[in-house]
Amino acid sequence: MTVALVTGATQGLGLALVEGLAQRLEPTDTVYLTGRYIDRVTAAVQAMPGSGAQVRGELLDVSDPGSVNRFAKQLTERHGGVDIVFGNAVMRMGPDDDPHAIIEKYAEVNNFGTTRLLRAFAPLLRDNGRLLVVASSLGTLHHLAPVLHKRFTEPSSLDELDEQIEIWRDAVLERRTSAWPAFINIPSKIGQVAAVRILAGQRRAHDLEHGILIASVCPGMMNTPTSALWWDVSAAPTPAQAAIGLLDMAFDPVKPEQYGELVRFGEVVPFS
Repeated sequence: MTVALVTGATQGLGLALVEGLAQRLEPTDTVYLTGRYIDRVTAAVQAMPGSGAQVRGELLDVSDPGSVNRFAKQLTERHGGVDIVFGNAVMRMGPDDDPHAIIEKYAEVNNFGTTRLLRAFAPLLRDNGRLLVVASSLGTLHHLAPVLHKRFTEPSSLDELDEQIEIWRDAVLERRTSAWPAFINIPSKIGQVAAVRILAGQRRAHDLEHGILIASVCPGMMNTPTSALWWDVSAAPTPAQAAIGLLDMAFDPVKPEQYGELVRFGEVVPFS
């Protein structure tokens, strides 16, 4: 039986990933649709088409260490492991949001939530498993001042990376941004990609031997209400269309060159 998990799955791309997984898997398989609010989780599960894998709703808040650890334990007790994980939980921001006002929660969800997910669920991956973190092509170092690059290239552990994210968070909180970009999405996405690279560096030999793929993925611009606040996305793909390439990565044979990298439309996006 295949077991799949999607975080941030009550709307948009996350919801499309759950539906796509359910369609591609068998009725004996299980897809976990997770989110922070149980009413939204319940409504999303009830709206799922009835065919394909069983879709099961669960409360999972990546900003809460206890929630992540509890669900990882439950998943282990129920199934002994997991086969596909999509890390899609994200705190969205609009042009009118004040970075100073939202940075603590933003980093807690997007960055510390990512490292919690990696710590909790990477050890549960079974042979031929997939762990894919939804990031962005903004998560590359050429969007960042060179003086800051080492903050994301020198950490050798997720704990060390978390320390660098704390430094950035506190700089924004205290309005000491100096070389940091005003658009907080850039350091946040770079931090997500760096987290995947660090974990992959620790697991590469084992994972490639066992057919496991860990990577960050960029779905490209999508036509969503949040994106429409920033750009004209009227001609952009829907979340369901954008999900296809990510789902292909979850089911296609592993391409070793993609391991640990940021992948966009099937191609590796260089980190530096």
